[in-house]
Amino acid sequence: MREEVIVLALIPCAVVEKSLGEVRLDSRRRSHHALGRRSIAEQERRRILRLQASALLILAIAAVLTLLYVAKVILVVVLISVLIAFVLAPLVDLLTRFDIPNALASLIAVLLLVIAGGAATYLSYSRALSFMQELPQYKARIQQMMGGLREEAEQIQRTTETMLPSSEADKKTVTVRQSSDWTDLVSRNASSVSELVLTITFVPFLVFFMLSWQDHVRSASVMLFSMENRNTAYVMLGLIARMIRSFIVGNFIIGVFLSVCSIAVFGMMGLPYFYFLGAISGFLSLIPYLGVLLAIIPPLIADLGHLTTATFLIVVAVVLGLHLIAMNVLYPKILGKRLQLNPLAVTISLLFWGWLWGAMGLILAVPLMGACKIICDHIERLRPYGAWLGE
Repeated sequence: MREEVIVLALIPCAVVEKSLGEVRLDSRRRSHHALGRRSIAEQERRRILRLQASALLILAIAAVLTLLYVAKVILVVVLISVLIAFVLAPLVDLLTRFDIPNALASLIAVLLLVIAGGAATYLSYSRALSFMQELPQYKARIQQMMGGLREEAEQIQRTTETMLPSSEADKKTVTVRQSSDWTDLVSRNASSVSELVLTITFVPFLVFFMLSWQDHVRSASVMLFSMENRNTAYVMLGLIARMIRSFIVGNFIIGVFLSVCSIAVFGMMGLPYFYFLGAISGFLSLIPYLGVLLAIIPPLIADLGHLTTATFLIVVAVVLGLHLIAMNVLYPKILGKRLQLNPLAVTISLLFWGWLWGAMGLILAVPLMGACKIICDHIERLRPYGAWLGE
């Protein structure tokens, strides 16, 4: 009897314990479901944040590219002024050693630059004017060459028309070609030329202020960074300045070498104005990719009246050979240690800046990429990109 009473007493306890177990299990399931929903919500929030960050990055890149394209004239003038200021900075430092004030030394350096640029412009103009005066002597030769080219073009057109006959509608169509006068061309481009000349006049003033305020600009630029990053910024600015100066001086040395060799060869060939043509051809050869073609044009035009196949081949061989020597021997020796850029990075940089800024982009592409590599090498998060740009 007593055992039956004990059993009957334990039944409610078992029921209660079972109910409590079910309650605990249910609460555990609810907590798991809540954690799962919270985890899914957190993942969704992170995904949305990543999408927003990617969208903002794309918009920022688009805004920067738009700014670079719209303000390309201003940016190109400023960058050219920076390059010239780096070239003249040693001269200013030399003058200040003789107790000449920094502002006066900067003014003397800029005046020497203007005088040198004016002298080069005057000599170029006088040589070009002399060539234009002698150009009528080449009239028969030019007409003969243009006649041959015209006959070949007409032959190609007739062959094309024979292979691809025109329809009846094309035969009945009358094509009217309006001849453009050179005065119209000049009047249309006068505004662009005047804007270019006005923009160039700012270069001496920018160079003067950059030279006279270089210490203030450098210290103020370093102060823009936080205290723990100022030493790194100071080192980066120094390395960029040294790289740009080495780039310009190295290009000048290579250009002088190419000019001297071109002058010697063109003089032995008996080309008119060989000293002038050699200097132009030597420095034009420094332009990436297009330099070879541009360096060939001046000597060929100067010898247009007596141009033969042998002369053409010799000029092409000389310019091409000097260009290959400069790019494969002189550039690695003189500029390789300073730039430390791999050929793929240089090619991509030339393609990008040439597309964005045209011919001036090709000239500024290498120092811009070199500055980017120096910045990447001194920022922890960007060091992998700097390693990719390096050799």
